[in-house]
Amino acid sequence: MTATLHAMRRTRASFPRRSRYCRNSTTLYPKKETMSTLREGGCACGSVRYRLESDPLSIHCCHCLNCQRQTGSAFVINLLIEADRVKMIAGAPRPVEVPRDDGSTQRIFRCPSCQVAVFSESGRPEVRYVRAGTLDRPSRVTPDVHIFTRSKVGWITIPESTPAFDASYDRKSLWPASSLERLDAILT
Repeated sequence: MTATLHAMRRTRASFPRRSRYCRNSTTLYPKKETMSTLREGGCACGSVRYRLESDPLSIHCCHCLNCQRQTGSAFVINLLIEADRVKMIAGAPRPVEVPRDDGSTQRIFRCPSCQVAVFSESGRPEVRYVRAGTLDRPSRVTPDVHIFTRSKVGWITIPESTPAFDASYDRKSLWPASSLERLDAILT
């Protein structure tokens, strides 16, 4: 084994391991993660920070060409949530009108400093589409549904256990009753 490999192993081993357990006086028990721990996020520079005040209505993985173009990625994962449940902790993202393929525009809210897209509106200002990648713990988010898969890139495999649609879908057939009630409450 080379000296470089030994040095790398020593360096890696010198970092403390993160544990998902807490120690009290006699036992190990899983850390309790609060909603705010799981649902806080912000931009890359830290100027804009937010907290989701509840679970999202739904979590979409969108493969449409607009989302691909706007994110520079193969898809975007959005947490759909009522606008009044997105509480700004620091800073204020700036809305930018972005053209869509159908001639309409979409408002994307970006950090004024680093320009990261934190959330967007698509048609209704009462609903925010929070970018999952801006969460402090994005790996804890799993899409409820994949949409606009007709334009998904070929190398992406969608799990068979997750509903997928060529375009949009009827939310009444997929969303839980509690999410439908929350949406109805803000749209009426």
